[in-house]
Amino acid sequence: MKNNQVDVVVVGADRIAGNGDVANKIGTYMVAVMAQKHRIPFYVAAPISTLDLSITSGEEIPIEQRPEDEVSCINDKRITPEGASVCHPAFDVTPNDLVDAIITDKGIAKPPYVSSLRKLAGV
Repeated sequence: MKNNQVDVVVVGADRIAGNGDVANKIGTYMVAVMAQKHRIPFYVAAPISTLDLSITSGEEIPIEQRPEDEVSCINDKRITPEGASVCHPAFDVTPNDLVDAIITDKGIAKPPYVSSLRKLAGV
């Protein structure tokens, strides 16, 4: 991104909230922040079935926590200090203000997402 070698970023989504916040694999939020910093369009591509209108924002999306030993151990040997707190989420949430458009099999949603996503969902 820094060297102007990226024209656009397209990511998937595991869940999309009604306001356009997006849950996806860990690291997606960081990529969205960098895309915005470098003025690179950031798009989400996902089937409309990924949209969950019962969830109003990303704050309501449950985030799976992976086992601590996946990052605190190598070959069953602990590499972090005993008693160290480990957070190992499988997903993160990208706020809708970092998303330029959401591309679905029913069409493209653009901000404001509350209305455009509802329209695509047929409600």
